[in-house]
Parts: sequence; C-alpha cells; structure tokens
Amino acid sequence: MAKISDLKRIGDDKVTAIGMGTWGIGGYESPDYSHDRESIEALRYGLELGINLIDTAEFYGAGHSEELVGEAIKEFEREEIFIISKVWPTNFGYERAKRAARASAKRLGTYIDLYLLHWPGKEWGKIEETLHALEELVDEGLIRYIGVSNFDLKLLRKSQEAMKKYEVVANEVKYSLKDRWPEESGLLDYMKREKIVLIAYTPLEKGSLARNACLAEIGRKYDKTSAQVALNYLIWEENVIAIPKAGRKEHVEENAGAMGWRLSREDRERAKLCVV
Repeated sequence: MAKISDLKRIGDDKVTAIGMGTWGIGGYESPDYSHDRESIEALRYGLELGINLIDTAEFYGAGHSEELVGEAIKEFEREEIFIISKVWPTNFGYERAKRAARASAKRLGTYIDLYLLHWPGKEWGKIEETLHALEELVDEGLIRYIGVSNFDLKLLRKSQEAMKKYEVVANEVKYSLKDRWPEESGLLDYMKREKIVLIAYTPLEKGSLARNACLAEIGRKYDKTSAQVALNYLIWEENVIAIPKAGRKEHVEENAGAMGWRLSREDRERAKLCVV
C-alpha cells in the first residue's frame, strides 16, 4: 500500500481522512452480484492509492458488501487496513448483537476494527444491551472499537453514559456541504470536545455536489474538482472523516485527491454559499 499523510485518529489508530464507502456495492437490501469484479477492483485500487479505511455493514446487500470487502483485502496486510461494519437494529440485544458481529466477521474473513450501531432503533433498553454486548466483543478480540451511527446529540450522550468499560469513539452521520445539521445542532462541536470522530456519509449528496459549478469555480484555484472541494470542506474539521462511495476506480482516485491540502478559511466560507 502507498502511504497517505492526511490522517485522522480513531482510538489509537491512524486512518486516512477519506475512506471508502460501500453502500450499494454488492446490492442494496438484497445481494447484487452483477458488478462484483468492478467493485473489488475499485476497493483494491483505493488501498493501492493508500486509502486505508473501508466502511461497510451487514445491511448492505444483505451481507454481500462485507463479502466483497473481505475479498478485496486479501492481497493486503490486514494490520494496515481499518474496517468499519455495523449491526442493524433488528439484531440489537445482547445475544443477537453478538451473533450478528460474528456473522459479519465471518463474511469479512477477519476481525472488525470499529463496530457501529447502525441506527438508534426504538427501544433504549435494546441499545444499552447491544453496547454492553459489544464491550464483551472487544474483550474477545472480535472487534476493537465501539461506535454509533445516526445518533443525535442527546442519544450520543446517553450512549456514552451507558458504557461500562470502553468509550464510544465514533458517530457516523449524514453530513455534507448541503446538509450541515451536525454543525447547526451542536453535535459536531460536542464531538470535538469529547474527541469522538464524526464519520460523514453521503458527503457528495449522491453526486450532486460533484456537479456544482460554484464549487468547481473554487476548485480551479487549487486545481481540484467540485467533488474534491466538497470533501475537503468536511475533512477540514480535525475530527471529521468522509466516506464517499467507492464503486468505480475513477471515483476512488478523485476522492483520494481531496486529501493532502486544505481550503483557505475564506474559500471554505464561500463553499457554503454554493449550496444555499
């Protein structure tokens, strides 16, 4: 793997500021095998470029996304890769969460670096049981860190208070130039103070920000594309990592180009006005 110097911390690990998202890779709510080779090649290309973070979930393609990630990483040193997966709310609960994590690890063919509760679900009791089950899985070595996803500030705090042995190290939420709710709600500032990583999904708003002419104009100053400007806006924050979809090689390469530089403070403010 090549080395990228634009790194953030998750726990004691250093990961690239841009990761590779796999929602839709290998299918959505059911498996789709039609683009498997292209998907594996795209993920491998990203690893070759030096991107070391891959985000997946048991829900993606009913587990097939995890299988593709497992296949893609076979040629690489496992210790140099950071893998995130997630448990779906239907598998919340002490025993069910443990079974789900083991099934995900089996599909991946390896341990899980960061395991997230994918959505809050409706029952706090189930969330708490799941968090405690995950703490035991850390002790077993099946997972290394615990996090949440789509948790608002109130629920994030409650989850922190529920932990017995370990900390919540990350919260994966929708965050983009167009949807800046983590900034507006106070979630981002709180997570900065608590040293919790914010992992931003849908950072390009399904490609719409990659076609934004105003962002493209800002990008010309840096010899960067509109997509790279939109991603750089996010990783400008010290505790933010972005995970755009890694479905094709050319997109992975463009995403990687969002690292290694930073917008000026003035241009970052200008970028906000591009999506008003």
